[in-house]
Amino acid sequence: MILGSAAVRAEIGDPEKEELKFGFIKLTDMAPLAIAYEKGYFEDEGLYVTLEAQANWKVLLDGTIDGQLDGAHMLAGQPLAATIGFGTKAHIITPFSMDLNGNGITVSNETWKQMKPYVPKQPDGKSVHPIKADALKPVVDKFKEEGKPFKMGMVFPVFTHNYELRYWLAAGGINPGYYAPHKGDTSGTMKADALLSVTPPPQMPATLEAGTIYGYCVGEPWNQQAVFKGIGVPVVTDYEIWKDNPEKVFGMTKAFTEKYPNTTVRVVKALIRAGKWLDDNNNANRPEAVKILSQSNYVGADYDVIANSMTGTFEYEKGDKREVPDFNVFFRYNATYPYDSDAVWYLTQMRRWGQISDRYRHSPGYH
Repeated sequence: MILGSAAVRAEIGDPEKEELKFGFIKLTDMAPLAIAYEKGYFEDEGLYVTLEAQANWKVLLDGTIDGQLDGAHMLAGQPLAATIGFGTKAHIITPFSMDLNGNGITVSNETWKQMKPYVPKQPDGKSVHPIKADALKPVVDKFKEEGKPFKMGMVFPVFTHNYELRYWLAAGGINPGYYAPHKGDTSGTMKADALLSVTPPPQMPATLEAGTIYGYCVGEPWNQQAVFKGIGVPVVTDYEIWKDNPEKVFGMTKAFTEKYPNTTVRVVKALIRAGKWLDDNNNANRPEAVKILSQSNYVGADYDVIANSMTGTFEYEKGDKREVPDFNVFFRYNATYPYDSDAVWYLTQMRRWGQISDRYRHSPGYH
């Protein structure tokens, strides 16, 4: 194709639908939506957008499917799972990838105390990173010997948090369990050494503090919140497990994009501008972005908590803050492009842990 062709140069038509409502969960990586709204990028495209926080990922997905929402900040695995019919069946597409990286695995103070003897040390006495799940295995083994379940939280069964946590645990010899939907078992705990269950992101620190779970995998700012509250220690980030992984996407129904193609393109244009602004000049705009995200109508966490990871650093143990400039990426490395290869990785993990089997092979989203 010749890039200078008339088709490429053609003007985008007027939006077929101007008033839109988009959903999001209170996480740092909803930033492109907040920035596109606050900077007027949506209005530049003739779009009048309302942003509305949702209670959890299922409510958000259902709202998109039934038309209460025109699109939403979604877990990268949600459109795939819905389209192949794992859980709620609907044809959801991903016209825009919202970010790369942004997750961490945090354990309680007591769990960290038991892990620490098995973690190698640097000459300055600080822990060597990344920390492997090998250090957690003796803790989990002790729980098993005492007949107690070792419980951990993740935010949704068909997303990065679940798969990254499972990948990390399995690499350390800890079985995170299997799903068996063909047998009516969707708990994901079959043969598990560690029991993983769903907890909404903003509730993770409180659930950890209450002792209901002993660790979790979640996006920011809820790992750094555990550090600030003095209730937990992040031991590894997803950047160290799968560098530059797709984290959240913008999801819309296929029916919406077909009915309102110009609107869809204009939404994507505004979001791309927002992603670029977030990464411009080596993250120079991040402090302003953190101020916006700290508002109660967006993420609603303290400025310092969000800034701890959003501005290119990450704090592990209290006082052990390290440079991680790519912990949150919104535009660099083609972050806004939804790659087929990334979708394939999610499908392999769904297959690995038993969420999908041969009966899904002929579903439209499988290939």
